[in-house]
Amino acid sequence: ARIRDKVVSAMMQVVDDQTFILGKPVEDFEKSCAALSHTKHAIGCANGSDALLLALRALDIGAGDEVITTPFTFFATAGMTHNSGAKPVFADIDADTFSLNPDAAAAAVTSRTKAVIPVDLFGQMSPIERYRVAMKSIPLIEDAAQSIGARRSVDGEWTMAGQIATIGTFSFFPSKNLGGFGDGGMIVTQSDDLAMKLRRLRTHGAIKTYVHEVVGMNSRLDTLQAAVLSAKLPFLAEWSAARRAHAAYYDAAFADLADVRTPAIDSANESIYNQYTIRTERRDHLQAHLKAKDIGTAIYYPIPLHLQQCFAYLGYKQGAFPESERASKEVLSLPVYPELSQSQQDETIEAVRSFFGR
Repeated sequence: ARIRDKVVSAMMQVVDDQTFILGKPVEDFEKSCAALSHTKHAIGCANGSDALLLALRALDIGAGDEVITTPFTFFATAGMTHNSGAKPVFADIDADTFSLNPDAAAAAVTSRTKAVIPVDLFGQMSPIERYRVAMKSIPLIEDAAQSIGARRSVDGEWTMAGQIATIGTFSFFPSKNLGGFGDGGMIVTQSDDLAMKLRRLRTHGAIKTYVHEVVGMNSRLDTLQAAVLSAKLPFLAEWSAARRAHAAYYDAAFADLADVRTPAIDSANESIYNQYTIRTERRDHLQAHLKAKDIGTAIYYPIPLHLQQCFAYLGYKQGAFPESERASKEVLSLPVYPELSQSQQDETIEAVRSFFGR
């Protein structure tokens, strides 16, 4: 409601100009995303899933190749690897931060490994510099769908989500910290060559109309979405700061609850808290207790990807990745959106504490 006039005005400008496909609003938003991520190039696309697929295509990854990633993430991370023709190879997560464990990922490398996709889960950047050391020259695709505006200190310098990976990918699904009024995605890179390939691939393999150098796909960021996102972008830092404040308030309120583990934020990170995710062995009962009090929660992700039926062909069995499997049974995300009032947060805290008899 606070920014309604700005958003509606931006949308009506697109309607009046009739620039519904690409055009200046998309270009302007791409420049803003490049500036935010401290990258040379940002390429808008239709959604975060396509961002991953386009990144894989730009790196010439396909049949016979392997891509290492985490089984504790949204489906698209591994799904787009499958859709590229490559084989998803899973490695377990760090028990505290939920990030792909760099040592486990390194142990999964074979001669067929062509990329690694670490995921910045719940708004916290993964230890991107550690993958660089562990993976050496293997390309890194940073799945930053949940971390736009997050940053991490690397060698004493702040680096932004997407900045030092080979390619970074973002999603603007409405539930994200920077969410559109529908689907939208962005790809960032420091490479001139990869940026050119990505721009070509998103428009059927053509830079010049009707001249197709490769077979690409139709994945353009909708101009109306670019206008909405540009109107919202100036508020992103403020919204993320509010989420951090809410997270700190929860942390303090739950500090004495032995049955609750609050989010473990790597000391090098500044999270944007796309979710505030606690862990408890009594997760399902706690969720039912909160639902009865009309307090919304969510479970990300109840079935790890290596146990999904569609990936049975990979041959993974129950117990293959114990940390991911344990997390899937324990995680519960609580309300953390920027406009959450203190009274609403206190109500949530009281409900959690009452469940545990405190």
